[in-house]
Amino acid sequence: MSSPYDQIASVPGFTVTSTDVADGRELAPPQRSGIFGAGGTDTSPQLAWSGFPDATKSFAVTVYDPTAPTGSGFWHWAVADIPATVTALATGAGEGDASLPDGAFHLANDASLPRYLGAAPPAGSGRHDYFIAVHAVDVDTLGLDRGATPAFLGFSLSGHTLARAVIAPWWEAR
Repeated sequence: MSSPYDQIASVPGFTVTSTDVADGRELAPPQRSGIFGAGGTDTSPQLAWSGFPDATKSFAVTVYDPTAPTGSGFWHWAVADIPATVTALATGAGEGDASLPDGAFHLANDASLPRYLGAAPPAGSGRHDYFIAVHAVDVDTLGLDRGATPAFLGFSLSGHTLARAVIAPWWEAR
């Protein structure tokens, strides 16, 4: 599947890695949903990034499933205003704002939870790719209200994204 980011402004790339997930590989149980009964624990993956532009002033992290059977995809995780001095998030940083670096905060995902929500596609809906993106941003803060949606975060990133790093693991409920 092509990246949903291919449909918006093209920006340079940089590197994102994880000890918990890998591009093109099946999601392990911790990154699957426990809340929605997919046999996981809703544990956000460890992420580390490098090679971003020197002009980067902050980062945003998102996890998006464009093929969720909603007509609009499903946002699993959205974090805004990560300071430019931070180049990694630990496993489980998606549990709440206290798990994030100072200044960063969670936006509610599409289940209205301000945290990471693991994969839980409906059985029989086929393979779902989960686009984990780290966005290098040209401002210290996007000025978002904590009640903003992940889609509004994406809109706010338009014109402020200097570069983007993406890895896309997958999962399929059988």
